[in-house]
Amino acid sequence: MAAAEPKPPAGAAAAGRLARGCWSAFWDYETPKVIVVKNRRLGVVYRAVQLLILLYFVWYVFIVQKSYQDSETGPESSVITKVKGITFSERKVWDVEEYVKPPEGGSVFSIITRIEVTPSQTLGTCPESVRVSNASCDTDEDCVAERLDMLGSGLRTGRCVPYYQGSAKTCEVWGWCPVEDGASVSQFLGKMAPNFTILIKNSIHYPKFQFSKGNIEHRKDGYLKRCTFDEVSDPYCPIFKLGFIVEQAGENFTELAHTGGVIGVIINWDCDLDLSASKCNPKYSFRRLDPKHVPASSGYNFRFAKYYKVNGSATRTLIKAYGIRIDVIVHGQAGKFSLIPTIINLATALTSIGVGSFLCDWILLTFMNKNKVYSHKKFDKVCTPRRSSGSWPVTLALVLGQAPPPPCPCSADPGQSLAAPPPWPCPASAPSEQMADTPASEPSRQDSTLTDPRGLAQL
Repeated sequence: MAAAEPKPPAGAAAAGRLARGCWSAFWDYETPKVIVVKNRRLGVVYRAVQLLILLYFVWYVFIVQKSYQDSETGPESSVITKVKGITFSERKVWDVEEYVKPPEGGSVFSIITRIEVTPSQTLGTCPESVRVSNASCDTDEDCVAERLDMLGSGLRTGRCVPYYQGSAKTCEVWGWCPVEDGASVSQFLGKMAPNFTILIKNSIHYPKFQFSKGNIEHRKDGYLKRCTFDEVSDPYCPIFKLGFIVEQAGENFTELAHTGGVIGVIINWDCDLDLSASKCNPKYSFRRLDPKHVPASSGYNFRFAKYYKVNGSATRTLIKAYGIRIDVIVHGQAGKFSLIPTIINLATALTSIGVGSFLCDWILLTFMNKNKVYSHKKFDKVCTPRRSSGSWPVTLALVLGQAPPPPCPCSADPGQSLAAPPPWPCPASAPSEQMADTPASEPSRQDSTLTDPRGLAQL
């Protein structure tokens, strides 16, 4: 007698049915249900939201922001500067080699407009400056010998000596004497400074688009020797007068020359490379960069010294310089049409139009008088079995529509006969009020939908 063949386990059979059901459902096509609501106010809201979204994308995103372009910010840049002019003070004539620091002609440089000179300083002993804290004294006991104050002028000797003028006394120090406050002389260089000319030579390069350009016109007739910058007539003559720069920054030149300050020359290269290269032009703007209205840190000054020998001893002239520092700042952005950002922004625009549908659905199902009727028309309710008739794969297959529905009634009456099961899926109970614009043939259409949930009979 032949041995009976072993039956496959129930779990394997259920898994096979689930796999076949998922494979079959993979090739199904689903489409949303469309309901037309004849309501003028809701329609106005829907079209208004769509119009606002379209205006935002068409005007701001595509026209103003030019989001159809691939862009690059921060061009590679080089700046070369050169100052020309001559001025004088109460004691001497100054040329460009003396009042421009540093002389290399970079993007940051200073033009000295006032100096405080302490001449003939030598290494020795002298009274400390009264501006140094704890420098005032009455007797030698007030001065600690070999004390070094980081904000002072030298190493203290321990003696209390009379100050340079007046009856005050300060501690004696060993250092460069006399100290700055005791013998400094002020000189003003700003009388002719407004007429100084500054050449700012700038060239930029956008590596992504292989685009380069400079701010000087290519002419061989000595154009730069006789021109100055004018935004309309000479935009490619980058020669600016110092007085013009200070005026455009909104500052008073005499006041700025006495206290010093920092002026920014901003060159902006915004280029639309879909147009010709002649449309890509530099735009200049000027503004003060240092905190003008903060007394503790306003103004600009620095110190330097000139060294020489007198009778074999080291001597120096200390100069505290006040001036106008120029910072040349270059920035910009270039853009050119590219298919990828265009497609991305178009897809974003088309997707954003759906916000109008979401908003109107929320109004329709929340605030409208017949919101329950609209909800019944919009959503179909499907009966699910009260008990699981098998393992979870079978239940999932039932939901996917790949197995016959279980003989469970949709109604709550437990005594109802199972001989005539309700249709699958079964609708919720009909609402008490009907829509005014529902045609007379709607019930028959609903009946056919209920008996044929997938609508295959109408295809």
